[in-house]
Amino acid sequence: MGFKIGLLGLGTVGTGTVKILLDPAQRHPLVRDLELYRVGVRSLDKPRAVSLPADLFTTDLESIVTDPAVDIVVEVMGGLEPARSLILKAIAHGKHVVTANKAAIARFGEEIFEAASEAGGYVLLEAAVGGGIPVVEPLKQSLCSNRIHTVTGIINGTTNYILTRMQQEGADFSEVLADAQRLGYAEADPTADVDGLDAADKIAILASLAFGGRINLSEVHCEGIRQVSAADIAYAEKLGFVIKLLAVAKRNPQLSANEPEQLQVRVHPTLVPKAHPLASVNDVYNAILVEGDPVGQVMFFGPGAGSGPTASAVVSDILNIAALLKVERGGVRQADGTPLLDPLLACSHQHYCAIAPIEDLTTRFYARFLTMDTPGVIGKLGTCFGEHRVSLESVVQTDVRGSQAEIVVVTHDVREGNFRQALNEIRSMDSVSCVASMLRVL
Repeated sequence: MGFKIGLLGLGTVGTGTVKILLDPAQRHPLVRDLELYRVGVRSLDKPRAVSLPADLFTTDLESIVTDPAVDIVVEVMGGLEPARSLILKAIAHGKHVVTANKAAIARFGEEIFEAASEAGGYVLLEAAVGGGIPVVEPLKQSLCSNRIHTVTGIINGTTNYILTRMQQEGADFSEVLADAQRLGYAEADPTADVDGLDAADKIAILASLAFGGRINLSEVHCEGIRQVSAADIAYAEKLGFVIKLLAVAKRNPQLSANEPEQLQVRVHPTLVPKAHPLASVNDVYNAILVEGDPVGQVMFFGPGAGSGPTASAVVSDILNIAALLKVERGGVRQADGTPLLDPLLACSHQHYCAIAPIEDLTTRFYARFLTMDTPGVIGKLGTCFGEHRVSLESVVQTDVRGSQAEIVVVTHDVREGNFRQALNEIRSMDSVSCVASMLRVL
């Protein structure tokens, strides 16, 4: 009993997927039942890293998703279109879908999963978040008995590489970014990575899985790492922190049983205590820390991208579907004749989660000010913060350059709206040249 695979895309991830399918030795026996049936590419003339019979290839991608012989469509093209349309057409023609496309899922998940539910099909996406790190299926299955409180992750390898280099070398962002582009760790257009957009797509998916509801991507607060300077990295080190781009999804504390539940879903650079499990995750590696009741803390760590790791996740999803199809072909169906979907693998979220505005976030902050080197400046800062109910943990005048001083403050837990109001007032002070940086503290 074989299962025919229609592959859309033969780039880095597609090539890695083919290599696994063509080399089943010492893998799960079910891999031998997977047949690479058709491969959709944009150009037939492009050199390939794997050798395949010419008759497997086609530039007519639609012919793959509508072919009655295809059981599982694997979309590893990336991008929004035509990926979205091809996924929907595959579902409409009775195919199950495996995708690595976090951008399409984060933006069109509602449409895609509703179509799959109506058609009685699966859309699996382990490869969309964390590369080879198994985190999507554990959230669906292994941790499903838990009440998840927080998902915190380093889920973009490019930014983690840049911040690691800045920390190790004392270099500035622009210098390390240019080097990362030369080495192939950053795209020619690095916007999606360094501005946090890629991480926002991924945390929206993880939040949906962890908290059992849809996430409106436009409500995910997103900041990148362009504003992080070598000075901030150095001060963080002195204070016992490292700076990481964190993606956070968290239940907001409920003040009363009648209060509607809200989530925090956000991406931003963060000062992470050196003793924290995520602080030692460096270079292009990813890690996702899940906290729940009763499991406590569980961390998933590994390569967040690349041909082999991502293909590992793609093929694991294919095998999940193949195993379920074996059961289905054995006759297990619902009363109306439609396939009986595994409720732990299928996505059936109907409601949107309420996302708390970032102004209501309660957290610690780090801020760095350039001020005139005159008596009373620290006192003025302290008074202003106090008037806005911002409690300071530490205030340090770290450097004096000519007539200017540099002052670094770290707060206790405070409401973000209050902290920003204080900063706005501080900016207008004659003795303050600028607010050089503001970062959250884990």
